[in-house]
Amino acid sequence: MLMTNASRCFPYHCLWLVSCLVLLVSCSTSPTGRNQFILISPDAAIIESETAYLSTVRQLDDEDKLVDDPLIVARVARITGRLVSVAVSEFPESANWKWSVAIVDDPDTVNAWCMAGGRMAAYTGLFDKLELTDDEFAQIMGHEISHALANHTAERMSRAMATTLGVAIIGVASDNSGAAMAGAAMAANVALTLPNSRTAESEADVMGMSLAIGMKPERSVGEGERTSNSLGTLVRPASHAVRSC
Repeated sequence: MLMTNASRCFPYHCLWLVSCLVLLVSCSTSPTGRNQFILISPDAAIIESETAYLSTVRQLDDEDKLVDDPLIVARVARITGRLVSVAVSEFPESANWKWSVAIVDDPDTVNAWCMAGGRMAAYTGLFDKLELTDDEFAQIMGHEISHALANHTAERMSRAMATTLGVAIIGVASDNSGAAMAGAAMAANVALTLPNSRTAESEADVMGMSLAIGMKPERSVGEGERTSNSLGTLVRPASHAVRSC
């Protein structure tokens, strides 16, 4: 009987401890000064993102959906390279990121993204359907890069973890270990697929515009092209990089 009472009390003590932990670790600030709910470190988010990215790119490579057209590759590498130069200048901690960009051959998909750690992807539908200028493409990729710089991936993962934590606590409280385990597994599968909040999207708009404006000709010719060249090895890149991992 004593063990039963203790087990019933445990979830409440657990919840109290978790609440204290949330208060301690969630006090983060974004580059624009916004308070962020962060339960996972940016470094941990980068590790999880890299794993997801490499898995995705391997699948795309197996399906022969990575673009190797030299003109498209050069254009994307040049523009993203210049954006990365500005990003590294404004956020020096991103200099050690494994910046790379995969170009996905999917003319029906108008999309682009950038994970924590600088792993990017752009879909050919952006060019086929929207006929983007270089400046327009730069604004889109600047927006996506800003999500990574502002730790929005860590925010999404934290939201998933908070949801998972609730499921796990309910599982413990009801002696349902299956629910607890299901909740623990949920975070890994859901975190990286959750959409960004409207606040995060607005923040990325502001930061992305700043990155695009920072792509001045005098800056792009030297430093930007050096970054572009390094990205260029990772576009058809991603497929080559994945094979070496």
